[in-house]
Order: sequence, then structure tokens, then C-alpha cells
Amino acid sequence: MSILIKPIITEKATTDSEINNRFSFVVKRGANKIEIRKAVEEAYGVSVTDVRTINVRPDRKTKYTKTGMQVGKTNAYKKAIVQVAEGDTIDIYSNL
Repeated sequence: MSILIKPIITEKATTDSEINNRFSFVVKRGANKIEIRKAVEEAYGVSVTDVRTINVRPDRKTKYTKTGMQVGKTNAYKKAIVQVAEGDTIDIYSNL
């Protein structure tokens, strides 16, 4: 199983990739920065200069219904922001 789960394609992540050459991925929760660096370099054939990781907490949601209060939450995940060397680029849309 790969460390990289999927790329993050949002307006903020796309702008960051176009301007600053940084790409965002959802990664396994147990992965560290060295493993993420190796996985990106092998998968896309680029050289990685910096890796930043973020543990995204679950959002708790409450609904009031006729049957009572319903409580739920979203899943927690780990996000990695990868800085690629100048001149290299990742074509995320080719793998979708």
C-alpha cells in the first residue's frame, strides 16, 4: 500500500502549486517526512526540497431531529505539503 493516498485539489492548493511550486497530498497517518519525501520522488520523478505535515482533526457535527440529538464526526487524516525543487513540476491531473 502506498504512503500517498490522494492529491488535494482545492483552490488554495492549486494556487500554491502554481505560484510556490508546493503540492498537497493526503498521506497515511503513520508516515513520517522521510517516507513521504521518498514516496513523492519515486511516484513523480522530482526532487523534493521540503516536506511539511499537518494532522487534521475530525470535525464534530450535531443535528437536532425529531427523534433526538444526532452526534457524528468526520474522519481525521494527515496532510503533507511538499516543496518541489525549482524547475520540477508534478502533473497531478494525469493520474486522476
